[in-house]
Amino acid sequence: MNSPKSFLSLVAAVAMTFGLSTSTVQAQCLADVNHDHLVDGVDLTQILSTWGTNGGSVGSDINGDGSVDGGDLAIVLGAWGVCPDPTWGTVLEWTPDPAVVTDANLRAAITATNLPWRVRDNGTNIEMLLVPGGTFTMGCSASNLYACASDEYPTHQLALSAFYVGRYEVTQAQWQAKMGSNPSYFQPPKFTWDTNRPVEQVSWNMIQSFNTTTGLRLPTEAEWEYAFRAGTTAAFHSFPGYTSGTDDDTLLGNIAWYASNSGGQPQAVGGKYANALGLHDVAGNVWEWCEDWYGGTYYASSPTTNPTGPLTGSAHVLRGGDWASISGRCRVSWRGCDMPDYIAYGNGFRVVRNP
Repeated sequence: MNSPKSFLSLVAAVAMTFGLSTSTVQAQCLADVNHDHLVDGVDLTQILSTWGTNGGSVGSDINGDGSVDGGDLAIVLGAWGVCPDPTWGTVLEWTPDPAVVTDANLRAAITATNLPWRVRDNGTNIEMLLVPGGTFTMGCSASNLYACASDEYPTHQLALSAFYVGRYEVTQAQWQAKMGSNPSYFQPPKFTWDTNRPVEQVSWNMIQSFNTTTGLRLPTEAEWEYAFRAGTTAAFHSFPGYTSGTDDDTLLGNIAWYASNSGGQPQAVGGKYANALGLHDVAGNVWEWCEDWYGGTYYASSPTTNPTGPLTGSAHVLRGGDWASISGRCRVSWRGCDMPDYIAYGNGFRVVRNP
């Protein structure tokens, strides 16, 4: 039997042979083969028991080279211990809560990433949820009252990589904490003493300064729609107790602040039912800026993987509708736009970051 010293020497040799980067491995905890947030003997056993195979359903081919071998062993040994928090945030929950992520397929997809589900961004205290990579059909989703506009066609299938997205729209308090002032129209003392409303009167250009300061970014238009849909193909996401065929206003009254129920102003974030990924206010409250330039015919030529919109344009995309919108403009596929320096009472945003 080899001594512990000999075993450690073997570990070092394996790591050197296969060019292990422990910082990258630990950041994503790829070595946690059984998804228990520990890299330990269980993961090592799974590597050894599937040695020389493609890893099969165990998923032990960690580096994805088609074979379970010394490269995968080196990854496990180099990342031994508790899965660490990402460098940019504090993990609140590793595993998706079934009461929040209500779709079993989405929960499985999140778990399979080996990334934490719910994380608080350290620089802003913004709570972020993981959206797993996948495919979806982007474009027209008509409601029972409203048809689609021409720029919602053609529908087209896309593949997106995983990303983190703000659980809520960025609030007045979060903006002020980083930028030193509150640009919102609906702020104290003129309105109620609640800076948990979404920040508004922010232009696309102003948001770039916020994101440069925080290391966050705006979602692409495709990421925004994919996150809103959370697996649905309907015009709006559902809510607990939802009955198929419910009219637009009844449905929206449960998930959104919009023209019929907002009282003529945005409301504190998180007051309505979330979608199947746990995201609140994706419909209504404030329009949410996207990173993309707007292109009315862009869908016809969009790349099929991680599209980022036209290369140039005069206006940027806005999505989701706001507190003054009719229900048709709160649909998942409705596309709005404004000039990058345009400021409005109804324009806010939600942030995204890469894992």
